[in-house]
Amino acid sequence: MNVPNNLVYTKTHEWIKIEGNNAKIGVTDFAQHEMTDIVHVEMPEIGTQINKGQVILTMESVKSAFDIYAPLSGKIVEINDYIVSNPEIINQSPYEKGYLFIIEISDKNEFDDLLSAKIYKSLI
Repeated sequence: MNVPNNLVYTKTHEWIKIEGNNAKIGVTDFAQHEMTDIVHVEMPEIGTQINKGQVILTMESVKSAFDIYAPLSGKIVEINDYIVSNPEIINQSPYEKGYLFIIEISDKNEFDDLLSAKIYKSLI
């Protein structure tokens, strides 16, 4: 499984790339592999306030539906519109073209609960 060292992770298989006061968020290579072929993503709206741990969107695959959790609290400032009409890109490029959304972080203290690549690798 591909687990880039420049990202941080959650136990529920989301990845986070911290970019200043923003965080780009997606699902890990492990998660997309477990889901199999992703066929639909129900995206949140820009401006939505999210709280760490809440279900923020649902992905459907040929296998089942999967909830994706907010790894940090904040406000959604951008969504990846491309995946709405091309959800399979998550399977093909989970860390780049298949990212889900970007949030403006509201509580940097929540970083303490995120996992390094090394720790995440040991979980999967």
